[in-house]
Amino acid sequence: MDNIPFTRRLLRTICAQIAREQRDDDIRKTLELFRKMRAEDPVFQFSVDLDEKDQIETLIWASGRSRSNCSCFGNVVTFDTTNSTNLYKMPFGLFVGVNNHFQSSIFARVLMRDEKAESFKWVFKEFLALMGGVQPQTILTDQCKAMEIAINAIMPGITHLWCKWHVFKDARIELGPLYRKNAAFQDEFHKVITEMYTVDEFENAWGQMVEKYGLKDHHYMVKAYDKRKKWAKAYNKGKFCARMTSTQRSESANHMLKGVVPRNSSMNRFVEI
Repeated sequence: MDNIPFTRRLLRTICAQIAREQRDDDIRKTLELFRKMRAEDPVFQFSVDLDEKDQIETLIWASGRSRSNCSCFGNVVTFDTTNSTNLYKMPFGLFVGVNNHFQSSIFARVLMRDEKAESFKWVFKEFLALMGGVQPQTILTDQCKAMEIAINAIMPGITHLWCKWHVFKDARIELGPLYRKNAAFQDEFHKVITEMYTVDEFENAWGQMVEKYGLKDHHYMVKAYDKRKKWAKAYNKGKFCARMTSTQRSESANHMLKGVVPRNSSMNRFVEI
């Protein structure tokens, strides 16, 4: 047998070809799995967005039970994405709500190629279609700008709130030692966000706090204040939230999934779990 020069370029070409073949086979198996799931559950629905090469860009699916639960309890939903849960490093997202016993209920699952505004627009549009076109009253997310753009475009009039946990997390990062090591400031910051019941109370408390700690012109505090209607309790009285103030339910479900699904699972294996 003749010796064939095995260059790095040739190796990359072979690996790329194998990856393409595996991906194509994975997509075929995933769509076959969806057809099987629909045969077993006639109300199961899925929607897929393909690119010009027939590769999956975005994928959303929901069982009949999930759709039924959403029709009953979908007035408030949380949506959160997590990365590195599958072979292709596609962000995975969950729409989650609570039932009448305040137990978490997954409404729909999503795989995305990226987290750009156009991708989120497709996700939210298809989520509404899967749920009979009924728009939730309230949605809770993190502070992703692309997500905010998509929500404003696809769900006009919805109450869009930020997860308070992410607000506190960002404060910890942006304010550094003042937040992490100053218990008095941290306590005051939390109270302003969660315990001011009127707009006047909030505005007065916020003004006193930024003046007291020299934060009036701090970039994070200015940015947070500009978006205060998305996280300050005083601005959201009367808004139905089903006792949810964070995306913790989505994040908890995502975390549990990571413990069940191998990190580099194929798409069809990931969907099957």
